[in-house]
Amino acid sequence: MKTYAIAAIPGDGIGTEVVAAGVEVLHALAGRDGNFKFRVDHFDWGSAYYKKHGIMMPEDGRDQIRKHDAILFGSAGAPDVPDHITLWGLRLAICQPFDQYANVRPTRILPGITSPLRNVHGKELDWVIVRENSEGEYAGVGGRVHKGLPLEVATDVSILTRAGVERIMRFAFRLAQSRPRKLLTVVTKSNAQRHAMVMWDEIAAEIAAEFSDVAWDKMLVDAMTMRMVMKPETLDTVVATNLHADILSDLAAALAGSLGIAPTANLNPERTYPSMFEPIHGSAFDIIGKGIANPIGTFWSAVMMLEHLGEPAAATRLMQAIERVTADKRFHTPDLGGKARTAEVTAAVMDSIYGAND
Repeated sequence: MKTYAIAAIPGDGIGTEVVAAGVEVLHALAGRDGNFKFRVDHFDWGSAYYKKHGIMMPEDGRDQIRKHDAILFGSAGAPDVPDHITLWGLRLAICQPFDQYANVRPTRILPGITSPLRNVHGKELDWVIVRENSEGEYAGVGGRVHKGLPLEVATDVSILTRAGVERIMRFAFRLAQSRPRKLLTVVTKSNAQRHAMVMWDEIAAEIAAEFSDVAWDKMLVDAMTMRMVMKPETLDTVVATNLHADILSDLAAALAGSLGIAPTANLNPERTYPSMFEPIHGSAFDIIGKGIANPIGTFWSAVMMLEHLGEPAAATRLMQAIERVTADKRFHTPDLGGKARTAEVTAAVMDSIYGAND
């Protein structure tokens, strides 16, 4: 029997609640399938760890998880720890050294969930946003000098490399090629950012020549927000820089009904390092401990993890369970306008997994 080693890093806030739910569901899937199992190692890194040790994770943290098959991550962020410390000390401290350069965020309207967009019921909104996850606006290049003085200067420099842009464009075109519509939209801001973003556009055109069966277009990021709201049916696969895709994917999740349902895969496509899977909703300290966090985003992230691990049948079974549960409004958590609790949603998904016929 195949055993997959999973590094579970709940992190902060409701991350502890939704990752615990995700682990329950993974074990249920393994029991239902019978051909594989999970060994889950838990790591207590995050803001609480920072308050004790002055760092978000141990110095050898990456070495502890490097040999795992995948990472299930909750969230990073706490109201009493500066956000740049939590993000750079944990999530980005894993993503960047592990070269998880392709961040993939699917968005569609699940059964039983209502989009805030009028006249959009399902098929009109079915997207995958590919986010360049290793450089761009989050490259970490910059600094501050003359702190506290009238002439203080602070810089954050966006870095795009030809190698980095080529690989994310090729990844996005391949993903678009694998989807029925074979349609890719390249998001840019080359009218104002005349160096790096112009190179981004040029490389997109070069890579497009390798994929003659993929239709593609280009859209300025500000116009893209309008297109997502006004003409969602014209989009399918989207590729954008680190910052642009970060913002657009949150908008996408809201248009699909809730941030609570949105999944993410941080992929190292070459599999040199483990990939990391996480919901995008953040730590949500305002609801921590209330038992009402929506675990669907974590479950959907687990679907992506199973696909990455080479277990498509289990991934399909979990996605079908998710859809059966969201279709029943009794299992809608408060972010979806319901009253269900995390444990109730988790139990319903597990019941669906056990009860489903092959």
